[in-house]
Amino acid sequence: MIGETLALGVALSFTATALFAEVGSKRMGSLPFNAIRMTMSLLMLALALWLATGRPWPRFADGRTWLWLLASGAVGYVAGDYCLMKGYILIGSRFGQLFMTLSAPTAALFGRLLLGEAMGPLALAGMAVTLAGIAITVLARGDGDGSLRLKLPLKGVLYACGAGVGQGAGLVLSKAGLGCYEASIAAAGLTPEAVPDGALLHLPLALSVPFAATFIRGTIGIVGFYGLLMAFGHDWRSQLHAAVSDRRAMVSAAASMLFGPFVGVSLSLMATQFTSTGIAQTLFSLTPILIIWPAARLFHQRVTPREVLGAAVSVAGASLFFL
Repeated sequence: MIGETLALGVALSFTATALFAEVGSKRMGSLPFNAIRMTMSLLMLALALWLATGRPWPRFADGRTWLWLLASGAVGYVAGDYCLMKGYILIGSRFGQLFMTLSAPTAALFGRLLLGEAMGPLALAGMAVTLAGIAITVLARGDGDGSLRLKLPLKGVLYACGAGVGQGAGLVLSKAGLGCYEASIAAAGLTPEAVPDGALLHLPLALSVPFAATFIRGTIGIVGFYGLLMAFGHDWRSQLHAAVSDRRAMVSAAASMLFGPFVGVSLSLMATQFTSTGIAQTLFSLTPILIIWPAARLFHQRVTPREVLGAAVSVAGASLFFL
């Protein structure tokens, strides 16, 4: 039960991340929020790598590793997180997290195209069930004529879809990058159980790999977000100053960063050590259900039984990919 409990903790952590991100992005705007959160994350990751490997950067990553993980960061962080925060602003974190279930079918499709991974009948069924769950939630009957209509702003739905697709595609690119990173570690004559020279904490090298990968992804993320802010933000310096001066927004950004890359990632690593990957990933995907009650209370949202059913069906569809 240890692994299952930790996996549930991951889902709760991601729920907290989404709620804090909705508050922060609505107060700051999506680009300032992402830029500030990415800066905080990169600093914390550098500290974690320094403690675990003796260097505040991924010291064992070769050129191929950087290439794959930078591509992953561009797709998953810059495009995906930008769309996610815009989605939070337009339709809220509760519906935004529902569309994140699209990451599972997207990852399956990109895994097939880029890595040659097989897609079995369960994966195809998972796609259908996930899409059905989303449709149950976001579609409603029109007035009088019986036709179906979208009950959420189309722009918000498109941004949320982009977030789910970006996360799924970024996940596949990250997998390729992690494989390259593990190969570069082996080429350096080290094993996953080794403790690097100069490390301040006596931890196996394998524990630092996800943080090293996140650091590389974050480097393109921080360049991308600040670049977009400078290119499209009206008086971007004033936007950043206003964002940093907003205490509640800064607390939300810090909490979102803490519960996401650190608590969430750390617990997910531990969870997969104590239970199967399939069970862990299934529990990780419970966020769209867990977020319903706190989002309704915090943001005074009305939740219908149909929306709860749709979220449950969508999560069930995503779970089929891990069976």
